[in-house]
Amino acid sequence: MYDEVIDVHEELSDAPVSPMHVKLGILLALLTLFDGYDTFNPAYVIHYVRGPWSLSLQQAGMLVSSGLVGFLLGAAVHGAIADRWGRRITLLGGLWITTIFSLLTAIAGHSFASFCTLRVLTGLGLGVLLPLSTTYINELAPRRIANTFALWGVALGWAAGGAAAGIVGVFVTPRTGWQGLYWVGSLSILLIPFVHRYLPESPKFLLLGGRDEELKAILSKLRPDRAAAYRDHGVARHRALARAPVFALLAAPYRRQSIAICATSFLSLFCIFGLSGWIPTLMQARGETFAASFAFGALMQVMSFVGGLVCGHLVDRSNRPRQWLCAWWAVGALSVLALVFFHTHWTNFAFSAAAGFCIIGGQFVLNNFTAASYETQMRATAVGMELAIGRLGAILGPFIGGALQQVFGGSNAMLAAIAVAAAGAAACVVFATKSDTGQEPRQGEADEPIASAARG
Repeated sequence: MYDEVIDVHEELSDAPVSPMHVKLGILLALLTLFDGYDTFNPAYVIHYVRGPWSLSLQQAGMLVSSGLVGFLLGAAVHGAIADRWGRRITLLGGLWITTIFSLLTAIAGHSFASFCTLRVLTGLGLGVLLPLSTTYINELAPRRIANTFALWGVALGWAAGGAAAGIVGVFVTPRTGWQGLYWVGSLSILLIPFVHRYLPESPKFLLLGGRDEELKAILSKLRPDRAAAYRDHGVARHRALARAPVFALLAAPYRRQSIAICATSFLSLFCIFGLSGWIPTLMQARGETFAASFAFGALMQVMSFVGGLVCGHLVDRSNRPRQWLCAWWAVGALSVLALVFFHTHWTNFAFSAAAGFCIIGGQFVLNNFTAASYETQMRATAVGMELAIGRLGAILGPFIGGALQQVFGGSNAMLAAIAVAAAGAAACVVFATKSDTGQEPRQGEADEPIASAARG
């Protein structure tokens, strides 16, 4: 029996950034690097296979969308698995699936049907890495820098991976063919031993499972100055959900918030994948060189991290995530619309960069906003469902983009549709508040201790 208890949520929220925080941030950044890299690979495959495989524009769009079908399934089911069995084992499973099927894509993806099938299976693993890394790092993030810390730990890796896909597309594929993208992607196998050895279970998941000794050991590494207190004190327990998390997302007080977040994610990811999937082809049609057209995809990913970091910093300082996200997507809509009217090299460059900065950067902050707005028991499920619904938009983006180009004989209709979707995301995010209070969800404050803490 302990005479005093500690509140784990407060211990994590008020912690200074320690070497353990940095190590876990780097590890999660490497995980999401391979996610971002693999997600955007098909945009560079189109150039090599559209002619040899006799693909229509809609089929070319499906090359991008096929992996997102698997991502949708993986994102939808992984949250329930992670909330039941743990963040660590689920992340490891996702990394193994991604690695194995990336390798098989390079070896056996030699037709439209086999490529798309292997992309769906790869997506099952990708559907774990980004959403669950977002959940994990938000459960560690100190409250005062919640968005900034999560962006450095997750968004940096994902954006760097997307940029790396463009670099490999420019410099490796001319020598290896499109398969080189997947030979490089399968190097994620080198990360598996490090994740297995150095990634602990999430402290907040351990708290839910009553695994107090493991929890105290991790807290002691995150906050070494408090190690003595953790040895001598018990652990406060928190409210448990009365219903299954997937149903709790649509129950009061979360219904309006959940619907608004999922609608925003759907529209945002429609924009991101519709634009990213076609940007190399679009720029080549506008007269850009092979290298320059591939580089536009990398440019958008680099700018997305900068945009997410700036937006996250503003959210941390003001605690007004909805307002800043609305502004980000509104400016993104104007940037994409500008591509309809301006066709010079430098306007292509400027407005593509602005679209990456605002639209993709805003999505990073939306993921963090989602994770911070739900309790631990339902957090992985909430982020997984947000990205699963969002991936419906991501699947439709490249496919509808191809269909619009084929029907209208150019890219302007596709760009206009993406601009409208970005404006819709800006409108939807305004409604992402808890329906019982209408208050702005505070970052990192979703978990509340029970009034009378249990003593271990």
